[in-house]
Amino acid sequence: MKRTATIWGMAAVLLVLPGLAGCGRTEAEPSSAVSPAPPAASPDAEKEAKFEPENLAALFLQGKIKEIYSRFSPEFKKDVSLEQLSELAGDFNKDVRAYKLQSKLPLGDGDRYVWTDESGQKGLTAAIDGKGVIQGLQFVPLKTYPASDEAFSRAEFSLPFRGEWTVFWGGTNVLLNYHYEHESQRYAYDLVQIKGTSSYTGDPGKLESYYAYNQEVTAPAPGIVKAVENGRPDNPIGQTDEKNPAGNHVIIDHGSGEYSFLAHFKKGTITVKPGDKIERGQLLGRVGNSGNTSEPHIHFHVADGTDLFGSKSVRIRFEGGAAPKQGDVLKGVR
Repeated sequence: MKRTATIWGMAAVLLVLPGLAGCGRTEAEPSSAVSPAPPAASPDAEKEAKFEPENLAALFLQGKIKEIYSRFSPEFKKDVSLEQLSELAGDFNKDVRAYKLQSKLPLGDGDRYVWTDESGQKGLTAAIDGKGVIQGLQFVPLKTYPASDEAFSRAEFSLPFRGEWTVFWGGTNVLLNYHYEHESQRYAYDLVQIKGTSSYTGDPGKLESYYAYNQEVTAPAPGIVKAVENGRPDNPIGQTDEKNPAGNHVIIDHGSGEYSFLAHFKKGTITVKPGDKIERGQLLGRVGNSGNTSEPHIHFHVADGTDLFGSKSVRIRFEGGAAPKQGDVLKGVR
């Protein structure tokens, strides 16, 4: 995956961060996950030694720009100057009293962090490796949709899996959930299995290396199967099927005009057919890599219709009032 930096008219500094694109990768390519450590000798050496990634947003708000910049990777420094970062900080921090950490997600050798201000209108995200090197930093004005954010589904849903999974994309802003800017999938979830800091073991070029691959996908609520696609091949790692974004999928009618979409199944593993009445927790099929995805995972969202792009996403009301977001580790119990 390409890792480049750019300036967005002083509205944001961006290093392209790895992620489940279109649904995509959950981490950087192993060979590019870590850059050389920052210079050891500097006037701020003592401060640098005490650097805690979780405190980056607080340092940013305090105006400690030189300290932050000293943690940039050499590659990032080539694209973003200290002067540019300082100018951006002055503009972006206006009227901000505090930033709150919203998410910490394992990312190769390090983690991806997301903070938002108290109003929810400004957000920061950073990719920081295990040595404390800042690989990417992005400042984004956030648009929110409070009316639909507070309009939950009538049906109550369970998690569509067994065992332990991590929310890679999920939440109510674009930094936590890239789907959020698209009305048709605003409240969608992309779910992966992560052990330690990785979603795979062994050769990342093999589907079988990914913990999520071939795991069971279960019905999140009772309903009637509306549509099924079961014949699309899994993409080899590094390829996607943009013409058939959902790949192998199941659409379930839960009544009251609400439909769940579960996508990216492994070819031939779906066990239900249109018209079947299903129960909560029933096996639907197994995780694959079909459709517009470059890594095995579960895509799950609820909408007011069966058209993937023409329907409106509905925020999911989970059992027990849970509101999962990026970085949360969830355990299916059924």
